[in-house]
Amino acid sequence: MQLNDWKNKGKYFGYKGHQIFYVQEGQATEHLVLIHGFPTSSWDWYKVWQPLVDKFTVTAPDMIGFGYSAKPKKYYYNIHDQASIHEDLLAKLGITECHIFAHDYGDTVAQEMLARFIDRENKGETGLKIKSICFLNGGLFPETHIPRLIQKLLISPAGAMVAGLMNKKRFKKRFSEVFGPQTQPSTQEIDDFWYLIDLNQGQKVGHKLIRYMKERKVYRERWVGALQKSTIPLRVIDGPFDPVSGKHMTVRYKELVPNPDVVLLGEGIGHYPHVEDPEGVLKAFWEFIDVLI
Repeated sequence: MQLNDWKNKGKYFGYKGHQIFYVQEGQATEHLVLIHGFPTSSWDWYKVWQPLVDKFTVTAPDMIGFGYSAKPKKYYYNIHDQASIHEDLLAKLGITECHIFAHDYGDTVAQEMLARFIDRENKGETGLKIKSICFLNGGLFPETHIPRLIQKLLISPAGAMVAGLMNKKRFKKRFSEVFGPQTQPSTQEIDDFWYLIDLNQGQKVGHKLIRYMKERKVYRERWVGALQKSTIPLRVIDGPFDPVSGKHMTVRYKELVPNPDVVLLGEGIGHYPHVEDPEGVLKAFWEFIDVLI
């Protein structure tokens, strides 16, 4: 699949006066929602897309500030709002229950969605029913998240300047550092990822999107608590080579989450396992999901 093919599959819906891009495909009665990471977009899932569509009706939005979606410069970007975007989209599409597959920043969005689901269940309220969540590499625990230099710079007082200076060459260097040594992104992948970041001057809101790192600390009790209180199936599929949220994150997961279900991929797989090892990711995902659908 080419990036232009992905764009042509997509549609837009309105959210708070902004246009949000999403792709939906499939004919199955079971729904799967894909939640992408930072700083990329739903295009991240292109290598696993068709196998997922063969079994699910799959919905994958670009969150606000990412990909083909609106990237307003004057906007309060936050995890709660991104969770609301997903819930609003699913409601507009008539989807009342779904499975979730998330990565990186998207893991945190999924944690907030899980916390809301638990809150509704406890109060006997109606709303989106989450049937399972599968997490790829991400900062599930703020204490195990090891930010890269660029992330530290973006969240610093100089963040706006740093974001404005980002270009494809700098992006390639920093982005490649979180991939495994034998699974580096191709030139085409770098071109595509950067195009989607740079589109509509998106790199200039990077310092606002990065606020999620602070939010993870503020809402740690809620978001980690959601993992601990969950009664729905959860699985973590992790690229252990990842310097940000690799094997060390899964050690903490096993310490804190009851009945932890963790799959480690090959030792050389990094932060983007669905790009680096799509076959391994799909194998681990099917082992998790096939007993649930």
